[in-house]
Amino acid sequence: MIDYGKILNPTVQAIKPSGIRKFFDIAATMDDVISLGVGEPDFQTPWQIRKAGINSLERGKTKYTSNSGIIELRREISRYMERKYNVCYNDEHEVLITVGGSEAIDGAIRALVSPGDEVIIPQPSYVCYEPVTLLAGGTPVILETKAENDFKITPEELKSLITDKTKVLILPYPCNPTGAIMEREDLEAIAKVLRDTNIIIISDEIYSELTFGGKSHVSIASIDGMWERTITVNGFSKSFSMTGWRLGFACGPEPLMTQITKIHQFAIMCAPTTSQYAAIEALRNGDEAVGEMVKEYDRRRRLMVNGFNKIGLTCREPKGAFYAFPCIKSTGLTSEEFCEQLLLEQKVALVPGTAFGESGEGFIRASYCYSNEHIIKALSRVEEFLKKFK
Repeated sequence: MIDYGKILNPTVQAIKPSGIRKFFDIAATMDDVISLGVGEPDFQTPWQIRKAGINSLERGKTKYTSNSGIIELRREISRYMERKYNVCYNDEHEVLITVGGSEAIDGAIRALVSPGDEVIIPQPSYVCYEPVTLLAGGTPVILETKAENDFKITPEELKSLITDKTKVLILPYPCNPTGAIMEREDLEAIAKVLRDTNIIIISDEIYSELTFGGKSHVSIASIDGMWERTITVNGFSKSFSMTGWRLGFACGPEPLMTQITKIHQFAIMCAPTTSQYAAIEALRNGDEAVGEMVKEYDRRRRLMVNGFNKIGLTCREPKGAFYAFPCIKSTGLTSEEFCEQLLLEQKVALVPGTAFGESGEGFIRASYCYSNEHIIKALSRVEEFLKKFK
């Protein structure tokens, strides 16, 4: 008999599976479950974008593209980044098309991190940063963001974690799961800490279009002295409702992007051709559709936040992404206990805050990528569940 435990990479074996999946696996075995757990837009990809993909197939555009991606798409990304976020990139050497934003994050970390290097990761945050760092041989250094600071990074917290081994800072804003954003003054304070270091920022801006309350996203690459030390990751899944198209991109200084592109070249070859042609249309003519989706998310956001506060779960106002992050400490349950009992008793699927790091204890993530009717029904069941704690 083969002892697979001795054959498999011990680092991979030690990594825990995504905490998000556990409750969906349970929910899949049950009837009449209402989920507020999936971070996927419920909108169809806008028709003109789908049509562009279809047209590319009809025209026989089914071959490999260059490793970096179709040059027309890279040009549109350069224009998009300049007009939206006031940052400029050379489309030939400083833009790479990837298979979703996740591949861009993985490639950036692998290109930068050597065994023993430290990567500062704010948490609660998206689930991939820590395991990808471990797979690269790096050491995750967790920066626990706090509710009283609206889950933002403070310069004092950042400075306290920097050592001579620090190689990378992950900047995950707008943030999944907290809905936090970093405004210009917040980023300028962070920039002041980093300017005299060799630390590189991987800025995950996949939710950059989804900000609310009149607050537009600011890219840290637009802050003085930060462009040369920032790899910006973005994509089409969230803003353009193109999750299944699997398309993202990374932008940054040529010396960094050259190495990331090598990893992409050998691991992936190129991103899906059909998706790239659809993305060209998204960037050229998708602003109106995105604006309509953002308006609807904003309505749902207010419905959900007001709803949680009304039924007794304190919920800060999320200013970005499409998640609420209510506090459940008043129940006396852990995040996992709350979500498991809620699912079994009321058939509502939510995600425990600890799926996004231990600092998420005492919170749950709820997505408002659902209809008003769906949200209202779920909140009603949560309210019923909470009665046993009064």
